[in-house]
Amino acid sequence: MPLIGLSTASVYPESTAHAFSYAALLGYDAVEVMVGIDALSQQVTAVRQLSEHHEVPICAVHAPCLLITQRVWGTDPWGKLERSAEMAAAVGADVVVVHPPFRWQKEYAREFVQGIAGLEQATGVAFAVENMYPWRATQKRGVEVYLPGRDPSQHDYANATIDLSHAAVAQEDPVAMAARLGDRLRHIHLTDGTGSAKDEHLVPGRGSQPAAELLRHLTESGFGGHVVVEINTRRAATVDQRTADLAESLAFARTHLGLGAPES
Repeated sequence: MPLIGLSTASVYPESTAHAFSYAALLGYDAVEVMVGIDALSQQVTAVRQLSEHHEVPICAVHAPCLLITQRVWGTDPWGKLERSAEMAAAVGADVVVVHPPFRWQKEYAREFVQGIAGLEQATGVAFAVENMYPWRATQKRGVEVYLPGRDPSQHDYANATIDLSHAAVAQEDPVAMAARLGDRLRHIHLTDGTGSAKDEHLVPGRGSQPAAELLRHLTESGFGGHVVVEINTRRAATVDQRTADLAESLAFARTHLGLGAPES
């Protein structure tokens, strides 16, 4: 049975600490920690204490591989992944979510597939490589900025993540991608998008992605990984509105995975 988690990115601009509070309040099974510009998210001891205080386990650590986190935990990309694995082991998470390298990270990209396999063997942690998208200003094809590629199903990774908002920007079918990945699919970022050039991270069900179909596919295929809500609530005017969006996302996940109503 999959765990339904909450990404700490879903409560931004509130803090990592607030994310654990929301997860406990609403009945999420777990939390995914996005290691980012929030200093608390970078501290293993603090993150573990939050998990213990709220009695919400940590299912995954998202490595700091965004453009805005290029200097978090240093500038060496392999060093970032090693530290992510160390945090995962220390807090009881079994997955590190990682993006493929940018095109300008040529040396890193050259050894990425083999390096990820080596890290998994050395650490015992699954590095679930996430699908990405071309950068484009309009509906046109756009510029490919990831190496060895943005679709993990096309490469020899043992573990992968599907993000529905990224699939929307790339105008790809996430259900077909899940079928290609088979049992290599370890992690889901449950969200939505309209297919625009913007990475929207909408509440699932508010965009055009087949989010419900993907969750039903996971149930039918015996998926036992993590389904993590990763939505954008920056425009929430109040705490109540943010809470409602997070609750709606959890209810969507449980409904379409066939798990019943959440326990708050």
